[in-house]
Amino acid sequence: QVQLVESGGGLVQAGDSLRLSCVASGRTFNYYVMGWFRQAPGKEREFVAAAGWSGGITTYAASVKGRFTISRDNTKNTVYLQMNSLKPEDTAVYYCAAVRVVLGVLPTTSRAYDSWGQGTQVTVSS
Repeated sequence: QVQLVESGGGLVQAGDSLRLSCVASGRTFNYYVMGWFRQAPGKEREFVAAAGWSGGITTYAASVKGRFTISRDNTKNTVYLQMNSLKPEDTAVYYCAAVRVVLGVLPTTSRAYDSWGQGTQVTVSS
């Protein structure tokens, strides 16, 4: 497992942009698939995006596709989530997650990941 620390959350207006960052400990960052999840009050945690070990393969939830972009810089042990055209329904605590590289499709369920950050709050006002 790795330790993950998110940052970059905040309060913005609808239509604004934010970039979340997640820094991972350790020297084997490129061995991990990285994901972003979010959880709104009263709702279950939901998948947002994931990136393979090189960042060349990515997948997104339908609700964010075209607005959010996941990327990673393996030299900095960091994964990013660029969020554009934010909507009030994007309001949630956003979590970074990691799992050792797996074969096949990128995992999109929370139970597939075994390392989690503490979360960062994103609030989008209308």
